[in-house]
Amino acid sequence: QVQLVESGGGLVQAGGSLRLSCAASGSIFSIAIMGWYRQAPGKQRELVAVITSSGRTNYADSVKGRFTLSRDNAKNTVYLQMNSLKPEDTAVYYCNLRVVGVEYWGQGTQVTVSS
Repeated sequence: QVQLVESGGGLVQAGGSLRLSCAASGSIFSIAIMGWYRQAPGKQRELVAVITSSGRTNYADSVKGRFTLSRDNAKNTVYLQMNSLKPEDTAVYYCNLRVVGVEYWGQGTQVTVSS
């Protein structure tokens, strides 16, 4: 069983930065696709960014150039560096691990950006 523990959310003013972390238990992290999703009130969960086991990344258009996703396989951890935050980035952010057709979710961490 894989557990994902997120941290780093909080309240920040527009234009500020936050870094989210997601630590995974288990031994499959290095072969997994890791991702961050977010869900704002009244909206569907949406993809923010994903990173493959080899480090290839893909970002939602809304965060390109502002967010950076990275992974540290030695620490079983992914990091989402969020810069130039906007009020529309306010949401609960969820970490996702996907491998061989199975996926796991973290409990979510709140990010609130004030204008």
